[in-house]
Amino acid sequence: MLELGQRTLVMGILNVTPDSFADDGLRMDPDRAVADALRMIEDGVDILDIGGESTRPGAPAVPADEEWRRVAPVLERLRGVGIPVSIDTYKAEVAEKAIAAGATVVNDVSGLTFDPALAAVVGRSGAAVVLMHHRGRSDAMYARAQYVDVVADVIHELAARGVVAREAGIEADRIIFDPGIGFAKRAAQSMAVLAQLDAFATLGRPILSGPSRKSFMKSALGDVPPNERVWGTAAAVTASILAGAHIVRVHDVREMVQVVRVADAIRSSMPAQAPRPETGPKSPV
Repeated sequence: MLELGQRTLVMGILNVTPDSFADDGLRMDPDRAVADALRMIEDGVDILDIGGESTRPGAPAVPADEEWRRVAPVLERLRGVGIPVSIDTYKAEVAEKAIAAGATVVNDVSGLTFDPALAAVVGRSGAAVVLMHHRGRSDAMYARAQYVDVVADVIHELAARGVVAREAGIEADRIIFDPGIGFAKRAAQSMAVLAQLDAFATLGRPILSGPSRKSFMKSALGDVPPNERVWGTAAAVTASILAGAHIVRVHDVREMVQVVRVADAIRSSMPAQAPRPETGPKSPV
């Protein structure tokens, strides 16, 4: 079991989709997906996050049966792999099957808003849940990127999703919050959330930061394609850790493991660092 807070954990992204914004689509082949997962483990990843539906802006919704068809063979072959496996889904049907197949975390980009049945599935399962801040489906989320104070508003909305989770039987110590970098946020708003990530400590739960390869970096880097944003990602990951993130979700595991180790060492040497709670979900995260 991993304990959140002693060091920053690295969650590796394993997209089993043909249309991810940052991957080549070759992981639709289960052999390739499993090989990549095992390579991530060799490179030092702490958690594998497997997803069968792209959440990039404008991505079409995928039926639950098709999403399950994509992820099932990968989950089955990674059962007992030795590290926690997360299922990146907002669908109750997919989450329930994935938990039965060994997943111990449900990473819901909708924060329990897209499928009303998901909260109950997680509640009775004992799995941990990542509640990400989001507004609207992928084709409409930027139209809803209207905030009075983006940091205060996102904290308020995440706290409300936490209440929904607890009312569904998900104990507080199974909840992780993700401020949703790049989701329903313009570039400047995502930068502001990263710059003030320490404010999310008021939620009293571990924070996951997922800036990897995202388009908000173009405001600083120019029109650089996703697979060339490794160094930009390294900067965002470092900023996240110095502000107290417990988990960073990344594509480039080998490189980011090094970034995390150095950023953790710097953080541990800071004279007035904010406390990072050393409590985590009951589930093996």
